[in-house]
Amino acid sequence: MSKIIEMKNVAWRREGKTVLNDINWSVNEGESWALFGLNGSGKTTILNMLTGYIWPSAGEISVLGHKYGEVDVRELRRSIGWVSSSLQEKIYGSEKAQDLVVSGKYASIGLYEKPSSQDYDKALQLMQQLRCGHLLDRTYQTCSQGEKQKLLIARALMASPKLLILDEACNGLDFISKEGLLGSIEELAKGADAPHMLYVTHHTEEILPVFRKTLLLRRGEVFGSGLTSEMLSGSVLSDFFEMPVDVSWSHERAWLSKS
Repeated sequence: MSKIIEMKNVAWRREGKTVLNDINWSVNEGESWALFGLNGSGKTTILNMLTGYIWPSAGEISVLGHKYGEVDVRELRRSIGWVSSSLQEKIYGSEKAQDLVVSGKYASIGLYEKPSSQDYDKALQLMQQLRCGHLLDRTYQTCSQGEKQKLLIARALMASPKLLILDEACNGLDFISKEGLLGSIEELAKGADAPHMLYVTHHTEEILPVFRKTLLLRRGEVFGSGLTSEMLSGSVLSDFFEMPVDVSWSHERAWLSKS
């Protein structure tokens, strides 16, 4: 498998409006990327396309070496983990942490199967890996926002996906919770059996050094793509935002301020 993601001349139009236009982007095996864009730039539309929930108006999409239109998308989704803050609203508050994680194996909201002891062993291992093993037997509604996000990531990993999409994973978190979650994501990405990861955000400082490449998306078009260190420069981002900005680097992360 040479390409994890490949989008060729992709466009998406709705009610006479062009939401995405001429998207060309490829992710090679062994790469983890950040997708950076402001609200309304088309990030969520791209994610819905990559997971096969909407179809392009024009162009071709391949994910994990399979071209859409020639593969059973429902089967392919089993190899794609997607963590979004919007998923939190769908989880039952009374569900225990380990049951929530195990449910990822069955891609269900709620647990309706009878998992094996090995399933629970794997769930606990994932929880410990993401620094939330202490949540064992806790109900979902008693967890903090950061803890909930860690559980959802563990849930997505339960099916051993080849591609993990983290969509605005730090949305709504305070500084301490955000840094804790980012630390867990960084450890996860460095693991020997880590999935390819796509981190979607509109905050430059959330883009960790493990995401060596970044796609800049503006008004439904690719503004730039390449090495994160080059994409997140002051000159590039000043053009991107259409206003002068300064970028300072600390701990290999880009921190943005207005010039």
